[in-house]
Amino acid sequence: MIVYIAEKPSVGRAVAAVLPKPHRSGDGFITLANGDVVTWCIGHLLEQAEPDAYDPEYKKWRKEHLPIVPKQWQYQIKPATRKQLNVVKKLIKQADVLVNMGDPDRVGQILVDEVINYSGVSKAKRMATQRCLISDMNPDAIKRSLKDMRRNSDFIPLATSALARARADWLYGINMTRLCTLQGQASGYQGVLSIGRVQTPILGLVVHRDLEIENFVSQPFYEVFIELTTAQNQTYTAKWKPSAACEPYMDEDGRVLLKKLAETVLSKVLNQPGTVLAVNHSLKKQTPPLPYNLSTLQIDASKRFNFNAQKTLDICQKLYETHKLITYPRSDCRYLPKGHYSDKHSVTQAISATSTILATAVQHADLSLQSKAWNDSKVGAHHAIIPTSRNLTGSRLTSDEHKIYELVARQYIMQFYPPFTYQERHIDTQVAGGLFINRQKEIISQGWKALLPTRKSKEEDPAFSATTLPAVNQGEQVQCTNGDLDEKQTTPPKHFTDASLLSAMTGIARYVSNPEIKKVLRETDGLGTEATRAGIIELLFKRGFLHKKGKEIHATDVGRRLILALPELMVRPDMTAQWESQLEAIAEKRISYNQFMAPMLDELHRLIKQVSQIRFNGLQCQGQRPQRRRTQHKKY
Repeated sequence: MIVYIAEKPSVGRAVAAVLPKPHRSGDGFITLANGDVVTWCIGHLLEQAEPDAYDPEYKKWRKEHLPIVPKQWQYQIKPATRKQLNVVKKLIKQADVLVNMGDPDRVGQILVDEVINYSGVSKAKRMATQRCLISDMNPDAIKRSLKDMRRNSDFIPLATSALARARADWLYGINMTRLCTLQGQASGYQGVLSIGRVQTPILGLVVHRDLEIENFVSQPFYEVFIELTTAQNQTYTAKWKPSAACEPYMDEDGRVLLKKLAETVLSKVLNQPGTVLAVNHSLKKQTPPLPYNLSTLQIDASKRFNFNAQKTLDICQKLYETHKLITYPRSDCRYLPKGHYSDKHSVTQAISATSTILATAVQHADLSLQSKAWNDSKVGAHHAIIPTSRNLTGSRLTSDEHKIYELVARQYIMQFYPPFTYQERHIDTQVAGGLFINRQKEIISQGWKALLPTRKSKEEDPAFSATTLPAVNQGEQVQCTNGDLDEKQTTPPKHFTDASLLSAMTGIARYVSNPEIKKVLRETDGLGTEATRAGIIELLFKRGFLHKKGKEIHATDVGRRLILALPELMVRPDMTAQWESQLEAIAEKRISYNQFMAPMLDELHRLIKQVSQIRFNGLQCQGQRPQRRRTQHKKY
């Protein structure tokens, strides 16, 4: 008997629907006509045991207990799903062959593996277990996945990576939350100071951005523009490019801060002859943006519709599980298997039927084109989020579901549109020893940008000019006939929004101080994972560390004081970013579980000694007395 174990009931039922009929429904499983069985978890059926499972004394939060480090790790059964766990365990023991059908990611892998291991099956049965990766809930796609199963043992490194992450998060979150809460109590704070290796650096990003804005002092800076006239009486404008000799009077962004310098340049060049140093014409092409992964979809949904990350994820899950209109949404990949290219006709037809808005876009798509999105070498356990070949009439979707579906579908259709093409022209001119430059872009063909619903016209977009540069040649003489000194003010950075905070998490290398880690992180997925980012941001709001002012995200006073009291290592992304890099290395078999955990524990001991000396002054009389529910110090 084969037992298929899905991550959730909806997936289990979708899998059963393509397997031999008639079916006989049981309590938590479906028996197939050939005697095989499909069953399912309900998310995690098991969770990391709480500290008091290792020692009843740990129910009390005391500094002398820290660090709490289990010698033999234990799982505990989630009370709400105990019944289903017993169903799955019984079927696992009866099975001849097991099939792990967890979601195609790190969490989905271990979620089913941990139930198989907890059930006490033999090593032989574990090694014979198969792995089925389902990214598309439609029947034909599920049938293809069932024909393309792999050995579950091939995914041991992925499961080991998930196990290392879960245990390290538990160790860090449990110990540091308890310690900070106890130190806060000693300073008069009556609340839980929750700490997590991802949530705390995210809060740190917001706090430091808030402080940067508050402490920002605006300065004037100066730019010089001149008008140049050719022998044919044609004109063009050029901007002064300061030389290296001007650096003492410039800021780190290359802006001139000394007005007298700019005035001197302008007076020197007015009514003076100039020489064209260089002329360059080049045709530029921008290929379509890749299909979405979850973070890029969440960022665009925030910018377009002001959806927060969790709302976008919830809608995606509905489109995936209930409507079966998009592929697996918790993906960190933006590429597609080459085999999916053959589905282009059925997918685009489904888009036309589901979204009347995009029907014209599909009609004008060139399905003979193949963008760089189809690349097997870039696809891991899952691929980019794209529409499926299933279609629904518009009335079946809510307005918000339509919005997200159409974002995903439009990004897919773009793969069958030509590049956005423009001409870039450069003229470099020397006048009185100074260099003046003109850079102009002129649109040749909109290509895939024709699909953007709110694109700017040439006149509205400052990157593109409505005027045409004169035809000049290198060495040609021109005359400076006019000039202008433009005074501007430096502006502070903007407060984070849902979109920019997600962008910061995915591009965390920008905020990392260690140059070696920065280099590594440019090739990794950033802070947190596709599946956890939305939940962690929401968690910071729920715990009273963040709040919103319109679209802007600000730290609360409690959030700010917590970050300012903690050691730099805990509030900057360097440590957790390094963890993510090492966890990826475990999944790729470049390092072992112990090579990650041993130094992590050493660092934990050092941080406990350091934080034990901290007093959280300024938080007195804030918060409420901690109610030590298990959810308050989970490993985030």
